[in-house]
Amino acid sequence: MFANRILSGMRPTGSLHLGHYHGVIKNWVELQADHDCYFMVADWHALTTNYDDVAIIEKSIWDMVIDWLASGIDPEQATIFIQSKVPQHAELHLALSMVTPLGWLERVPTYKDQMEKLSQKDLATYGFLGYPLLQAADILIYKAGLVPVGEDQVPHIELTREVARRFNNLFGREPDFEERARAAVKKIGKAAKSFEQLRTRYLQDGDGEALLQARDILAASQNLGGADRERLLGYLENKGKIILPECEALLTAASKMPGLDGLKMSKSYKNTITMREAPADVSKKIRAMPTDPARVRRTDAGDPDKCPVWQLHQVYSDESTRDWVKQGCRSAGIGCIECKQPVIDGVLKEQQPMFERAEQYLSNPALVREIVFEGCRKAELVARETMKDVRSAIGLGY
Repeated sequence: MFANRILSGMRPTGSLHLGHYHGVIKNWVELQADHDCYFMVADWHALTTNYDDVAIIEKSIWDMVIDWLASGIDPEQATIFIQSKVPQHAELHLALSMVTPLGWLERVPTYKDQMEKLSQKDLATYGFLGYPLLQAADILIYKAGLVPVGEDQVPHIELTREVARRFNNLFGREPDFEERARAAVKKIGKAAKSFEQLRTRYLQDGDGEALLQARDILAASQNLGGADRERLLGYLENKGKIILPECEALLTAASKMPGLDGLKMSKSYKNTITMREAPADVSKKIRAMPTDPARVRRTDAGDPDKCPVWQLHQVYSDESTRDWVKQGCRSAGIGCIECKQPVIDGVLKEQQPMFERAEQYLSNPALVREIVFEGCRKAELVARETMKDVRSAIGLGY
């Protein structure tokens, strides 16, 4: 497992809005400085619910990548790639589908939830049922250690862990595993003896700290190849070779970005501001936002807690501005148009660097394609190595 490697992605199904930025992309920008990040355009996933409207996918891909770059995703720090251009995603998905019980997919909480929310679509397809398994393949193909998710997505990470565990139990025990593992221990060098002692403490006494220390020894060893490292991870816990390491959920705070009507910002609710929306349109949309119904006239006092605009002040205004809003609204000292102006200013200020960064890519589309091409190339090199191990394990390595 690559403990510092992160895999995350988004589906190209239309323009990205500020909810996407605050809920996902802003976090990616922070993570890329300290982690080995792989950011995926999940076009296969787009087909699970939008197979009847594929025309939007290609344009959305390039618009979305530009939005990522405009937000501060740095191709020198992170790998940006398109899921379907790395064929090993689909190949691993197929391999995992051979051993994943059907009931595991049917019990994923979001499956029934989405079936109800999208009842107008025909989602009685294997692709929709199997999308959590495709998500598992997306993660496992890169042996990612961390996956940034909100709490509602944790069941998907647990499924990924269960799938990896089942796969390793079925296929991880090589005929000469013990012999290969002992040979690999010798390659650790001076720390080999400590590794064996820590392993014994863990297996005999259940010492969790010993397990962590032994894993640290493996992570620090410069003499181990990928196969030996995975072999020793399994040997450490008296299992077979860890072919597909289990990832961990990296919990992210729920997005606090409300829509123009006070509900969660979502294309479904038609309450969004897109990431690179024209300033005049941003101003027009915010000025048209509903406010506290009690403020029928300018002289009527209001309650900020009953006003959708106040929720945007929580995102875009500093404490002194919020105090001004609370006092002015409750005393009718300010009007609703006055109240909205700081929000307009805050949104435009946030968007300005996005427009500036986006310009070089809009004026040179070939540059965007070069970035994605290089990202796909890099991603496929990693994915090939994983599939080499998987094919060998399931008897297709000939």
